[in-house]
Amino acid sequence: MQTITYKPCDLVIYGAMGDLSRRKLLISLYRLEKANLIEPDTKIIGVDRVAQDSAAYIDIAYKSLQEFLNEEIDSSVWKTLSARLSYLQIDLAQLDQYKKLHDILDPASRVLVNYFAVAPFLFKSICHGLDQSGVLNKESRMVMEKPIGHDLQSSKEINDVVAEVFSEDQVFRIDHYLGKETVLNLLALRFANSIFTSNWDHNTIDHVQITVGEEVGIEGRWEYFDKTGQLRDMLQNHLLQILTFVAMDPPVDLEAQNIHREKIKVLEALRPITIDNVEEKTVRGQYSTGVIKGSAVPGYLDEEGANKDSTTESFVALRVDIDNWRWADVPFYLRTGKRMAGKRTEIVIYFKQLPHNIFKDSFNVLPPNKLIIHLQPNEGIDFVMLNKIPGIDEHIKLHKTKLDLSFDETFRKSSLFGGYEKLVLEAMRGNPTLFISREEIEQAWTWIDSIQDAWKHVDATPKPYPAGTWGPTEADELLARDGRAWEEPCYK
Repeated sequence: MQTITYKPCDLVIYGAMGDLSRRKLLISLYRLEKANLIEPDTKIIGVDRVAQDSAAYIDIAYKSLQEFLNEEIDSSVWKTLSARLSYLQIDLAQLDQYKKLHDILDPASRVLVNYFAVAPFLFKSICHGLDQSGVLNKESRMVMEKPIGHDLQSSKEINDVVAEVFSEDQVFRIDHYLGKETVLNLLALRFANSIFTSNWDHNTIDHVQITVGEEVGIEGRWEYFDKTGQLRDMLQNHLLQILTFVAMDPPVDLEAQNIHREKIKVLEALRPITIDNVEEKTVRGQYSTGVIKGSAVPGYLDEEGANKDSTTESFVALRVDIDNWRWADVPFYLRTGKRMAGKRTEIVIYFKQLPHNIFKDSFNVLPPNKLIIHLQPNEGIDFVMLNKIPGIDEHIKLHKTKLDLSFDETFRKSSLFGGYEKLVLEAMRGNPTLFISREEIEQAWTWIDSIQDAWKHVDATPKPYPAGTWGPTEADELLARDGRAWEEPCYK
């Protein structure tokens, strides 16, 4: 078996002292180092405006691992990782200061990977500072995080700024959900198994549910979140990306452009939600005081720094219809919220019920088969089906059983990484498959903007729901009108 080799890189993290870098990137890099997945000659350069030397930055990196790693630091792994680390003081708004990078980069032997772990308003100065300094070449890449705008227009402005310096094939837009094993496994599940490939459409599937529940509240993010809301903060990116993987047609191959093309087709086929149907297709919610894991928690309007008159939603549920041949008359129900009963992300595929029941001694109506794909807290897949209860009674009695594929149990000898580790690694290796194209981002915003605009023209005041529940009762009614109900929580 041929071993694939990758060119080492200079990974430059702009905003090295920020939360994203300390909580996510350094942890991911440590785990990649522990797994021996970083090329030996790769260097990691932290950049920020704070005046300090490399030794001070390395000390801060170690303290970040102590605080956020959730495991004992392996001294040999840390020794290797810390040897890669260095620090450069740059005021990101001062274009002439980017010339300092010349002294630390090696474009002849390493690819320059620029990780923008900063707010979007700094993107322009970083891009132009890099461009004017002359450190970029055709191999150079840039990685950016959400939020990529707060609507279509702002998204275009950000993408236009980046496009002035980087070509589209140099840009890696991260959604960490796309690095999760179970999301990636959707490609294998759907396109490598004939039982699903030939039964993945309106002929056999009744409906699909996608839930992303968060136990956390605002927790210090009031100023950002209240201007954004759950629709734009979570549904526009995470849930729509999951939806595209569930709904896309088979790509020609696994090349990035072919996967992106099929995902874009799904986004283009989403039936618009407008002022004419927004009240029957959407539910907005806002959490009130309640109890999470036995502890009282404040309501959204009681959080520190809250605007008592805020009408921003912390919960949203939608019925989504996809107007194409594969998904005609198959609704997708999406919900996401903060301060919910549990941290839970899962996809539930409900298959159609059989038209005739010969087992009425067990069930008046045969319950449907379900494929449950758990993304968190524990990754895995369940398939719910009916089996005969063993025994010698004259009647056949059926019982619902579950085929359980837990990734932790099944793949004990394989390393299971979080979303960030996979995406940071693929950015360093230059593989764009798991990243989001500009067209995907802008198509998603076009659809979301229509909902946001419709809410402004109808009485879409968020419905209250107690913290520690699964959202307002109106979200249950959204499905009940179609004769359906949300999947009960299933913790693995």
